[in-house]
Amino acid sequence: MSESFDYDLLIIGAGVGGHAAALHAVSCGLKTAIVEAADMGGTCVNRGCIPSKALLAASGRVRELRDAHHLKLLGIQLDRVSFDRQAIADHANSIVSKQRDGLINSLKRTGVDTIHGWARVTDAQKVTVATQDGDKTITAKDIILAPGSVPFVPPGAEVDGKTVFTSDDAVRLESLPPWIAIVGSGYIGLEFADVYSALGCEITLIEALDQLMPGFDPDIAKLAQRVLITPRDIETKVGVLAKRVIPGSPVVIELADAKTKEVVEELEVDACLIATGRIPYTKDLGLESVGVELDRRGFIPVDDYLAVIREGQPVPHLWSIGDATGKMMLAHTASAQGVAVVETICDRPRQVDYHSIPAAAFTHPEIGFVGMTEPAAQEKAKAEGFEVGVARTYFKGNAKALAEGETDGLAKIIFRKDTGEVLGVHIFGLHASDLIHEAASAIAQRQSVHSLAFLVHTHPTLSEVLDEAYKRAVGAH
Repeated sequence: MSESFDYDLLIIGAGVGGHAAALHAVSCGLKTAIVEAADMGGTCVNRGCIPSKALLAASGRVRELRDAHHLKLLGIQLDRVSFDRQAIADHANSIVSKQRDGLINSLKRTGVDTIHGWARVTDAQKVTVATQDGDKTITAKDIILAPGSVPFVPPGAEVDGKTVFTSDDAVRLESLPPWIAIVGSGYIGLEFADVYSALGCEITLIEALDQLMPGFDPDIAKLAQRVLITPRDIETKVGVLAKRVIPGSPVVIELADAKTKEVVEELEVDACLIATGRIPYTKDLGLESVGVELDRRGFIPVDDYLAVIREGQPVPHLWSIGDATGKMMLAHTASAQGVAVVETICDRPRQVDYHSIPAAAFTHPEIGFVGMTEPAAQEKAKAEGFEVGVARTYFKGNAKALAEGETDGLAKIIFRKDTGEVLGVHIFGLHASDLIHEAASAIAQRQSVHSLAFLVHTHPTLSEVLDEAYKRAVGAH
């Protein structure tokens, strides 16, 4: 390290992206510090992935144990299943504390300096941190910005944190409203619909676009609606905007036609969860001091190597990762970006292959996906002049799914007919979030269904839904 700098690397933001970057930097011999203004672990650990999965695990067990028909098929009978809301909330909080402590300890153990305060860039290699003890100036050879994101609250919605709230509040499970409206049918809305419906709440799911689950592959969305929404106590309203959401008892929601914006209905419910996505938390980072302008949506502009861009050119020694870049707003994407930036800093330039990054919705059953949806693949095919092939297999024909009595599900492979290259894989069914990684690896290596069809999968396992799909893709079945 040059003696003129306090650190080789300074990271602003201690979410999973900043954490991954810090650990990798230390392993590469860089003297590293991380600055955090709020809770260590960021959104994922404190208000996102971790507590929501704990709630989904507990509520999923309740749903499973109350499904008398399913249990009877397995030869099991239960008289009565009850749960304690506070104990479920405590379970989630306990997991959060353990994860956060683990993250803090891993930074201490590896020698990363942790600084609490709000950091602002004052130069490409200098920041000022507002701490409890006053402002502190820190210099570093390289700086990574990892400020993360916050829930998006649309205009017209008032949040009080009790009757109208975002996922930040919902993960605490402070109440189980008899009737709750969920605005947004993306993965956040779907996961909380899963939790609340399992624990006995009535739900109205509101989606402004003209179809539910708009970001998912159409085949998956269609089947998921049939399994996750229709048989449950969930009412759906599609093509309508929650124009106004007024907290209180009851919560009043003005629903407007998404196209005309005219109010068509007034809804009165016990509570409302706003699940309309997330926006970058990029204000007051001091970027104007280095001449960097945020894009129109508030994201930090970066190049393919995640260097911060100023007037089309990278700012030397200034980088950004995670939700703030707007690439893929997923915790594991942020981690991959953090590692890639450190590699680039160490003269081993590395880009992130977003095409092969998988994602999941942890509903019951789960949704796992990687690569392109079928409409996106068809668009690419039209532009580049190739044909798209699609192969589908169903969990109903899988021996392990039959043994589990969990046969709702579909695996769908989208590929190029000329080369066989896999373009996208979408799975809805038991353990889809785990099954998808085989497909992500195949896409990362740009593998063809012609070679994948000869892979050997353990029998009987759920992984055979992919084995079957590869074989169908090449006409072997």
